[in-house]
Amino acid sequence: MDSDPQMERNAHLKKFLVYALIGVVVVVVYFVFLLISRHQAAREFEQRNTEILNQQHRAEDQLTIQQLGGPGFGIRALYANPPVIRRGQSAQVCYDVVNAKTVSIDPPVAQVWPSHTRCFGVSPKRTTTYTLTVTDANGKTATNNVEVKVH
Repeated sequence: MDSDPQMERNAHLKKFLVYALIGVVVVVVYFVFLLISRHQAAREFEQRNTEILNQQHRAEDQLTIQQLGGPGFGIRALYANPPVIRRGQSAQVCYDVVNAKTVSIDPPVAQVWPSHTRCFGVSPKRTTTYTLTVTDANGKTATNNVEVKVH
């Protein structure tokens, strides 16, 4: 009994197709595995990079807070320049406050607000003491005075 050459060819073709299909499935599975593993590696890298950047930002923020007076509250500076004037002249009153929510000056001679470097002009007719009052978000207050002498 001789086998039919056409059937034998079909059997070889079926074997080839089965092996080819298995090969394609293996390649596809490997490709999907590579994609997933690279995606996870990229996510882990991105998370590490984000954490490093966040740490750098926190360090920069801490440095800025320290440079601007730290976490405390109060009036760091209040001065007049020049402190002595002649009648009709003017002087600058300058202040530097830390973590203040509101700022007021008495007598009220200019608009004031929380600032690290704020100056305003004054021209008193006689010697005047200016009182700067600051209030923080919790209602705590601090005051300081500066005098401009008029001769």
